[in-house]
Amino acid sequence: MTTQEMKVAFEQAYGQKAEKVFFAPGRVNLIGEHTDYNGGCVFPCALSFGAWLLLAKNNDKVLRFRSLNMPQVYEIPIDAIKPQPDRAWCNYALGCIDIIVRRHPEAKLTSGYDILYFGNVPAGAGLSSSAAMEVVTARAFTEEMADLTPSLSQGEGAKFPFGYDEKAYRTELALIGQACEHEYAGVMCGVMDQFASAQGKKDHAIYLNCDTLEFEHVPVKLEGIKVVISNTHSPHHLDSGAYNDRVRQCHTAVEQISKVKPIKFLAELTPEDWEQVEGAITDPIAKKRARHVVGEVARTAAAVEALKKGEIAYFGELMTASHVSLRDDYEVTGKELDSLAAAAWQVEGVLGSRMTGGGFGGCTVSLVKDEAIEEFKRFVGAEYEKATGLKADFYVAEIGDGVMRLE
Repeated sequence: MTTQEMKVAFEQAYGQKAEKVFFAPGRVNLIGEHTDYNGGCVFPCALSFGAWLLLAKNNDKVLRFRSLNMPQVYEIPIDAIKPQPDRAWCNYALGCIDIIVRRHPEAKLTSGYDILYFGNVPAGAGLSSSAAMEVVTARAFTEEMADLTPSLSQGEGAKFPFGYDEKAYRTELALIGQACEHEYAGVMCGVMDQFASAQGKKDHAIYLNCDTLEFEHVPVKLEGIKVVISNTHSPHHLDSGAYNDRVRQCHTAVEQISKVKPIKFLAELTPEDWEQVEGAITDPIAKKRARHVVGEVARTAAAVEALKKGEIAYFGELMTASHVSLRDDYEVTGKELDSLAAAAWQVEGVLGSRMTGGGFGGCTVSLVKDEAIEEFKRFVGAEYEKATGLKADFYVAEIGDGVMRLE
């Protein structure tokens, strides 16, 4: 759908023209899974598809939410913003608006808005459709609330709301989105998804330390190789409880390790440290979870160095090792993701393949030589359908920029 088509849909829905248009991308994580909330590093990149938001002020002191992807329509008074029941999709927007006001008490929401969303991130694919919606909402409403509050001077030369420079502003958008996920969706996620959507850069991945929020944009130079995303069409459900279970199990490991070596996060441990402290973990499940995290942090660092050196084959080997660890120690893959990865590993021209995202369904990400892409789709698709009865979809990824105002 084009932006012009979205604008026509907005006018048909609300009887007025959209005043502004914003976009935020989804993301794929190349390596570094379930390390973010454990204080470790991740390596995601923004994608060329994501979520659009169109808005215009109204005179009714209400927020009206529509989506071209969802049938439900919501109307919320601006003085009664709170989580809506039955996992309403508008919670991802309401939460961001609520959190902006709480993080910036000087900001005021004094006007109602008509709001329309459209997303082309496959829902439930683990490519962060929710994070894209959160970040695009945070981008739009930080700007709107700064404009609505005359006392908020951006300062001479400042280009971003509340006087932020660009780097700090984009980080703030990510933190707003993460807080929304915690408080309005009940998913105790790390900051990776929102950060990639906010700080993405075309043809670069982000090497992010999720504890300090320090990061580096690393060029993704894959001569004759493409990043291919394979969708299981078995939607993941991070709020089903399994994700939060993993968070708690990692906390248990930290508590038990801290009796012999004080740590705040599992990511503080090197593989050598692990050999010294793993015996302190008496919970066998917590031990498996911790073993994955320690190994994944080391793999991620090694993968970034491999990419910088042009050692793409080694990068691919590390991706595959990541999947094995997520399958055996973190136990977040399942039949669908394992079937896709196992089929990919059999294709000549595939350098590596792994699940990406929170798991429990969703997508894999693979490095595939250009000449092998069609065979990859044919063979992996056939093997996956044979194993699961489901049909996979395949996307050759384009790495794009982070959240932006389009008009």
